[in-house]
Parts: sequence; structure tokens; C-alpha cells
Amino acid sequence: MAAQLQEAPAQDRQAPTPSIAWQYGGFVDAGHLRDSSDPSNHLFRSRGTAFHVNEWDLNMAGAYAKKKVSEQSRWGTELLVQGGKDEEVFGFSATAPNLAGAGWLGHLGLANVSYLAPVGTGLTVQAGIFGSLIGYDSLYAKDNFNYTRPWGADFTPYLMTGVNASSAITDKATITAFVVNGYWHLADANHVPTVGGQIAYKANPRVTVKQTAMVGPHQANTSPAFWRVLSDTIVERKGERTVGAFEYQFSSESVDAPGNPRAYWMSAQLPLHLALHGPWSVSVRPEFARDSAGRWTGAEQSIVAVTTTLEYRSAYRWANGIVRLEYRFDNSRGPGGGFFDAREISPGVVALKPTQHLLILGLMLTFDSPPSR
Repeated sequence: MAAQLQEAPAQDRQAPTPSIAWQYGGFVDAGHLRDSSDPSNHLFRSRGTAFHVNEWDLNMAGAYAKKKVSEQSRWGTELLVQGGKDEEVFGFSATAPNLAGAGWLGHLGLANVSYLAPVGTGLTVQAGIFGSLIGYDSLYAKDNFNYTRPWGADFTPYLMTGVNASSAITDKATITAFVVNGYWHLADANHVPTVGGQIAYKANPRVTVKQTAMVGPHQANTSPAFWRVLSDTIVERKGERTVGAFEYQFSSESVDAPGNPRAYWMSAQLPLHLALHGPWSVSVRPEFARDSAGRWTGAEQSIVAVTTTLEYRSAYRWANGIVRLEYRFDNSRGPGGGFFDAREISPGVVALKPTQHLLILGLMLTFDSPPSR
């Protein structure tokens, strides 16, 4: 028995070397949005992504490297550099000035560090530019079911700058709190931070519910009476070949103007995705949005839209090629509503019409390495 209890050799008692899993990759996203109205300015009005029509555009290209946190390696990081047409518009505000250095900051899709603290079940703290906790859709078309983004995605943050902390409170629920520089990460409305939180609950292996709230000023007047509040509710169900979701957003603020009018933003979408056979899939997304005073889209309008997408996806080793053929119909009504038409009211002033039909071809190539150690 004594021989069995002999101490192991020193080299066997050394702690294992922590493994560090890095991943890197890149993507290219080009698209052509054919607008039957043929507007002379080639613009999809009131949009933050894929906003040029009747021309081929490199909407976004990027390269990244990242390392996730783990109990073996508690520090993590992400860096994604990007460029393209989408980078020119998203992240800015229709009512607030741009942040100093916004031109070069827009080329950073992600730039953050994270740490997994040994607190409770694990507390992950992340600081820098990180993916928004608001919204169902990504800034990057490759990560979505449809090529063009919904109205609710374009007028809520795609990225946030600040710090967030998340922890699992049960095996089904995770809570996250965050403090960010403002509603839009490239806008400089004031110097008072915006705060928020999220609870994500996995009701069962197929259904997930997320509720996110955010509050803070988005005007020069930072009095709490003028703070903007936002609620974002998402319910998603994943099946073997289907994914269905519902998202509802509501945002509101009192405007620092005579009479202190109340402005609000509301949007809802119901994306549905079906894997057909092999590399083929189809998605449909009905949606609705309302900007009561133009504080979000720049125009007072109510919008109904339906987007249908046929996708073909091909993989080779670490690369994926994605082709999407999409039809999109938008109807905008209200005092400021409408989309650009071929006619001009006067030289340089393009007329508006309430409806828009788009036939879209999106071509994407992605490269994602498996995590290396």
C-alpha cells in the first residue's frame, strides 16, 4: 500500500500549459440593388446599410482575429478591421454630431479585450468596441438570413463602445449589464453615458427569449426628462430545418424643443428561414416601422416591408461562398415618407414616391479558420 501512495515525479505534478485558441478570417460582400424607379442619385433613402441602388458596390469587406476567454486562458480579445459602402453611414446619428475621429473609428468593426473572472459561475467583462446587445440582425450580411437588413436593425446600434459584464445565473438564464458612450457609437450627442441590461432565457433547447433595455440622453440637454429609452424583445425558435423569430422594438424620448414634444420609434419583424435541400434555403421577412418625428430615420414616416430571399451556399475547406437573390418591397407613408424616384422636382432635388421595388443580387465570400492552439 505504501508503494501505491508514493508521490508522483515532479514533472508529472506540473500544471498543464493553458491552451490559447486563436481564430482568424475575413470576408467580402458585394451587391447590386436594382431599383425599378431608377433614381438619379442611386440612393435607397433613409438607410444605414446597402443604401446604393442600380450599381455594383463593395458593401463591406473585413479581416479579423480573435481569442475567446476560457477557464484555461482567462484573457480574450477581438479585432476586426473593415471598409466598404456600409462603413460610410452606419453608426452615425440623424440628430447628433459625429464623434471626433469617427472617420477612422468606423474602420474598426470590433476592438475589445475581455476577462473571465472566477466569480460565481464565471463573470465575463468586455471593454472596447463590441457587438451590440440590441437587435436580431448583424451589421454583416453574411451572418443574416436576408441580404438587406430590416428597418429595426438599421436604426438601432450595430456596435457599442464601452464596457459590459455578463454571467449565467442559472443553467438557462444569463444576465448582462452594459455602459456605453451613447445610442450610436460614432455619434457625440453629449458626454453622459448610456446604460442598459439584458436577460437571455433558454426556455428549452429550441426556444430562446431575450429582453434588452437601454436608457440615456441622445441630445445636448442631458436632463433625465429628455433621456431616450429603448426596449428590444426577441423570441427565437430553431428547428432541424427551420428558424423563426419575432422582434419588437420601442424607443421614445422628449425632444428639447418648444413644447417638449414626445418622439418615438417602433418596429417589428417576423423573419422565417427554411433549409430546402442541400445548399439551398429560402427566407421571408415581413416588417413594420414607425418614426413619429424623424428622430431616427430623418423623416416622419411609417413603413411596411416584405423581403424574400433565395440562398445558395457552397463550402470548401475553410471558405464559404454565398449567393443570394432577393426581392424587397417597401411602402413608406407619412409627411416625410417616400423613396427616391427618377423624376426631379427641381435641379438636384429628387422627387419621392411611396413605394419601392428592389431586385437584389448579393455575393459573399467568407474565410474562417478553425481555432488554433
